Amino acid sequence: MSGEPLGRRQRQDALSRTALGVFRLNGQFLAVSEKLAEPAGLTAAWWQVLGAVLPQPLPVSGIARAMGITRQSVQRIADLLVREGLAAYEPNPAHRRAKLLAPTEAGRAAVRRIDPGHAELAALLLRELGGQEAFDETVRVLERLSEALETVSGEFRTPEA
Repeated sequence: MSGEPLGRRQRQDALSRTALGVFRLNGQFLAVSEKLAEPAGLTAAWWQVLGAVLPQPLPVSGIARAMGITRQSVQRIADLLVREGLAAYEPNPAHRRAKLLAPTEAGRAAVRRIDPGHAELAALLLRELGGQEAFDETVRVLERLSEALETVSGEFRTPEA
């Protein structure tokens, strides 16, 4: 047995299990999102970007920040959405060069076609999790984990080899 304190191994195991669980969840959400989006003529990624701009137009960098992915990935998807007529670039009064991405009526209609399947999946998850209170707690835990990781990622430094 190594000389490592048990607490250190427990923390590392908890981190590994958390990461693996989140990676698995990510894959599961992507798979179900593809199923939900396909009948609307969207991909999960297109739906994700359109969903980010439904409340209000945003610059590509703002979408990327909200989604936790690279600006380049969002830019590629945004350009495809514009080419397909599902979104449009609008002038940004706050920044001349960083245009805002906004959904078109066709983009809004495509997202609306996802709503029935989205509502059904939400109801199924609500039942499986044991009710609204448990579902809300699940959301709070995931949001807290994301906030915590964002906070500590600025403090974390890779040890020298």
